Amino acid sequence: MRILIVEDEKKVAAFVRKGLQEEGYAVDVAFDGEEGLQMAVDPSYDLIILDIYLPKLDGLAALRQMREKKVRTPVLLLTVRATIEDKVLGLDSGADDYLTKPFAFQELLARVRALLRRRTDAAATTITVADLVLDPASRIVSRGGRRIELSLKEFSLLEYFMRNPGRVLTRTMIIGHVWNYDFDSGTNVVDVYVNYLRKKIDAAAGQKLIHTVRGAGYVMRA
Repeated sequence: MRILIVEDEKKVAAFVRKGLQEEGYAVDVAFDGEEGLQMAVDPSYDLIILDIYLPKLDGLAALRQMREKKVRTPVLLLTVRATIEDKVLGLDSGADDYLTKPFAFQELLARVRALLRRRTDAAATTITVADLVLDPASRIVSRGGRRIELSLKEFSLLEYFMRNPGRVLTRTMIIGHVWNYDFDSGTNVVDVYVNYLRKKIDAAAGQKLIHTVRGAGYVMRA
């Protein structure tokens, strides 16, 4: 799952980003409303955490423009405003949930999980490629009825493959979705994690699902 944080308070942004990354999410950060709006149109984001008080373009204006641009990604608003009128204004502008600062990270995480669960449930209960089945909500993976245990990053990588069957995914695309855009593109972490997956997904199966496309990247196909 990929999350965009739009927050001008760098300490808050760093705190939230670190916590979400430790939970296995890929996280990008924008520090003003204009940059956040530009990044938010990317359909690869599963959730946007948006502060209301932002330089260049305030959060509510950015949110309204997102919805005008048909960005359907769920949005969690962060703000120091706590009145009912302000909450109504935020929700009417297109927000899906609202969290008042200061907040406990566990509450933020619970709201993130709830919004992502709604999005996942609306999209599909499970994802299937051949005899490989992935349940995004429970994070359970099985092949041929055999349960497969994966780390958080392995699960994120496999989910990305399974949501894009037959599509060649470059290393840059994978890093951008499973890790984050400012991750060192020169690292071999993608190849390392693909090998981890192959050992768990393909090694004991007669049919290989993860294939290398020389000079391009990887593809999942039956």
